[in-house]
Amino acid sequence: NVSAKDLGTNKEQKITISASSGLSKDEIEKMTRDAAAHAAEDQNYKEKIEVKNKLDSLIYNTEKILRENRDKVSDSDAGAVESALGDAKRALDSGDTAELNKVFEELTRASHRLAEVMYQKTASQASPGGGAQGSGRPEGDAGKKKEDEVIDAEYVDVDDKSK
Repeated sequence: NVSAKDLGTNKEQKITISASSGLSKDEIEKMTRDAAAHAAEDQNYKEKIEVKNKLDSLIYNTEKILRENRDKVSDSDAGAVESALGDAKRALDSGDTAELNKVFEELTRASHRLAEVMYQKTASQASPGGGAQGSGRPEGDAGKKKEDEVIDAEYVDVDDKSK
């Protein structure tokens, strides 16, 4: 039972909440037994759906990366990724959890190889002379010490009595 009284108008409202399902104890116990009997089945189905979702997401992301960077990879590397993508799409239709996991791993390796190739090409284009990046200083100043070297420090005014 819940009641509330409006102090301004002095009106009172009451509500009673009661269970409306009307299930008997036997029906509740039967439902609990059924749920326990199908728990393993439900768990397998859940795992299968999760693997399918992960694979579907990986397929989408790999296709997107390949489409956006097609000019940065060789035809053989792109062909290997496309082959893995085709296998993954076919496995999505099969629904076998072991097959889905296997194809997921293969596509992951192929997409990592694709990323590796792309980053190698980007790194080789970024530093055409090879070697390490500069130290940030002009080359002519390599042996000189700066005369007005700035040192950042904090101090406390001990003579200031207003603090």
